[in-house]
Amino acid sequence: MAVRDRDFTELSSGLDALETQLEKPVNRGTRLWRATWPKLLAIAIVFGIWQFLYWIEWRPSFAFPSPAKTFESLYNNWDVIFPAARRTLGRAVQGFALAFLIGVVVGSLVSRVKVLRAAVGSMITGLQTMPSVAWFPAALLVFKQSEAAIMFVVVLGAAPSIANGLINGIDNIPPVLLRAGRVLGASKLAAYRHVVLPAALPTFVGGLKQGWAFAWRSLLAGELLVLIAGKFSLGQQLDANRQFGDAAGLYAVMIVIFVIGVVMDACVFGVADRAVRRRYGLIDAADAT
Repeated sequence: MAVRDRDFTELSSGLDALETQLEKPVNRGTRLWRATWPKLLAIAIVFGIWQFLYWIEWRPSFAFPSPAKTFESLYNNWDVIFPAARRTLGRAVQGFALAFLIGVVVGSLVSRVKVLRAAVGSMITGLQTMPSVAWFPAALLVFKQSEAAIMFVVVLGAAPSIANGLINGIDNIPPVLLRAGRVLGASKLAAYRHVVLPAALPTFVGGLKQGWAFAWRSLLAGELLVLIAGKFSLGQQLDANRQFGDAAGLYAVMIVIFVIGVVMDACVFGVADRAVRRRYGLIDAADAT
């Protein structure tokens, strides 16, 4: 009996050692500050280097203006830059939505139909690796100088990444989950809806993030090459500032493009990625606070 009591005591102490004392939850303001201050520090370093290079006259001021001059141009031309940014962002959302639909359909079919996997699986990766700018000559021949030409390249830039993200997510599903679905009597359609797609979601979100990056880059390249009369866009503003030799205006538009990319990553895809990983237990509870 004494031996059993001692074993029980050792087992209890071992279980107690496994218990983790989680940190107390912090408020939203503290979490926001923890996520923001590294970005602010990085921005301060970048602008500090920029100002230093301007002071030492690394390049002539007409080609490399100061940060103050750039932000002055951004403020003075905001009435033009804002509608241009709104049109560019609207095009990006529209093109990404269309690429999402195509990517999900293609990825779902290719991942589940062996004949399609053998036929077009490698072609999707080939399309993903092609530079988006390589599609513009063909787009201009087919669609002329039009919105359709821009959308064509945006969709071709984003859809393969989205499809590959879904395919990779499905390929990496643990077989035990698929067997569990069959044991529970789920049909092929029900298993795909309730087992396959949810299990592939963490990897798929990564594919969506990459697809947005490709769509955004393709769109800006398209707006530089496809200039539509009477429609301001960020790409059009870049080209206009280049033609007029307005370096401050050029860098101001580049800052707007960069900020939109950072905000979309942090506030849309970053939030979605973190929510999915937290739901699937891929983020430690202590880190989530």
